[in-house]
Amino acid sequence: MASIIANLQELQNRIADACARVHRSPSEVALMAVSKMHPSEAILEAYAAGQRLFGENRVQEFATKVTSLSSSGSWPFDPEPSFHLIGPLQNNKTSKAAELFDVIDTLDSLKTAQRLNDAARALNKTLPVLIEVKLSHEDTKHGLAPEQLPAFLAALTLFTQLIPSGLMTVPPWSEDAETARPYFQHLRQLRDENFAAHPTLTQLSMGMSNDFTVAIEEGSTTVRIGTAIFGKRTHA
Repeated sequence: MASIIANLQELQNRIADACARVHRSPSEVALMAVSKMHPSEAILEAYAAGQRLFGENRVQEFATKVTSLSSSGSWPFDPEPSFHLIGPLQNNKTSKAAELFDVIDTLDSLKTAQRLNDAARALNKTLPVLIEVKLSHEDTKHGLAPEQLPAFLAALTLFTQLIPSGLMTVPPWSEDAETARPYFQHLRQLRDENFAAHPTLTQLSMGMSNDFTVAIEEGSTTVRIGTAIFGKRTHA
């Protein structure tokens, strides 16, 4: 518990330092605790330390955690945290994802958007979404090509239950955080180019444990941190 508290405080200090370098307020940058592949107890510890924003990678894994937390009497939380899906979403998991998550951060398909919209309507729920953009050439990365973004955003206006809230990307990993800077600059440029037509598009989810300070310098509004909070994953 003490280490998670200390880790969160250290990260908030580093976020504040990065913001100061570019004359931003730390209140403009949300710290997402990436709890994927960590046990539900880790969520409880981070929540007790004041963390309220979490990212999960798999629908079924998070459903199991919700069941575990509910059976232990830990759910619902008060005040409520926010849980985002930050991993790829399979079409057969859209209904459960719409039920479990507050935000879907990895939308990159109109078919998935249609399914999410239908599921959200059935739940009488409005669902914010971030569009994942693929800015690298790595086969392991997901997302829309940058040139597809304007048409995709225009098509999303037909889905009344979805709110396009921003963009997300994952640059190639490198020990040198500076190599990620052009990718972060590109994502911000894409957001800015489309903002006039889509004024709800305010968020930039970019930056992880190894490069989040550079992401903040380039305009990130949410940094996704796992290992630097929770340590190494407990399982694959």
